[in-house]
Amino acid sequence: MSTADAPLPKAPVLDGPRPHLLVVRAPYYTRIVDGLRDGAEGLLREAGATFDVLDVAGALELAATVRLALRGSKHYDGYVALGCVVKGETDHYEHVCREAMTGLTQVVLQFGLCLGNGLLTVATEAQALARSGADGPNKGAEAAAACLLQIRAARWLGAV
Repeated sequence: MSTADAPLPKAPVLDGPRPHLLVVRAPYYTRIVDGLRDGAEGLLREAGATFDVLDVAGALELAATVRLALRGSKHYDGYVALGCVVKGETDHYEHVCREAMTGLTQVVLQFGLCLGNGLLTVATEAQALARSGADGPNKGAEAAAACLLQIRAARWLGAV
């Protein structure tokens, strides 16, 4: 199924206290990441969640910042990582995509976190814009929904 054909995410219903999330953004492509943020924030508000938003330098800093949040004094029930990497002329794209995705996966698995991954890895800015707009599919909203579903699963499993 393509992004254009995918159903729009809906805010899941969670039992218990309102979840509190950290949305971490790598806004190198500001217009795209702002669209992802708007999608995520809209869905989180619809779900009744509260959240903080923190910007970082780039995609490689997303996982490190989630890890830093675990050491901090603020408690978060889950995390949403938002960013965009667009393929360029060199192999830098492959390295950044691989390491950023591996970092997010490692922090989730090592610490048992609820995380929605909204890091776009695309060939063109047009592809990213098609996935971050206000009308239609929005990977930021999908990442927020994924995180909330993970929180619901963690609560159901008694893991939190």
